[in-house]
Amino acid sequence: MLIETLKLLFERDLNKLTQEIELYRNESNIWMTSKDISNSAGNLCLHLMGNLNTYIGATIGGTSYIRNRELEFSLKNITGKDLLASIAETKKVVDQSLDKITEAQLNAEYPLLVFKEKTSTMFFLVHLTTHLSYHLGQINYHRRLFDF
Repeated sequence: MLIETLKLLFERDLNKLTQEIELYRNESNIWMTSKDISNSAGNLCLHLMGNLNTYIGATIGGTSYIRNRELEFSLKNITGKDLLASIAETKKVVDQSLDKITEAQLNAEYPLLVFKEKTSTMFFLVHLTTHLSYHLGQINYHRRLFDF
């Protein structure tokens, strides 16, 4: 039951992320920053894709994804079309990976030590939904600040 709920939340928020990127009227505004806002919407989007592809795709789903976290925050001016393609692919990876997880795995320790202390896979997956939601809110605010 939790897996189906998580799948719905990831799908909902990744669809909303797609909408946010599509709503930028000027594509270059996706990459804007200021002295008080150091992360662009584009970099937050790349960060979310790296996060989900690492912690769900590779770790749970067994994909061959290898994360380069530094690039998530240093790459610039990737086209909106490419960002949208990355979101669409990540959405598939998340869905397919979550289909593979068993109840026993869900209750077991998450295979990677991400925080200072070990967590269950269930806890970590819930964390990933809130992480996505947090940055989605930042992207929404970024768009309303910079894309006028």
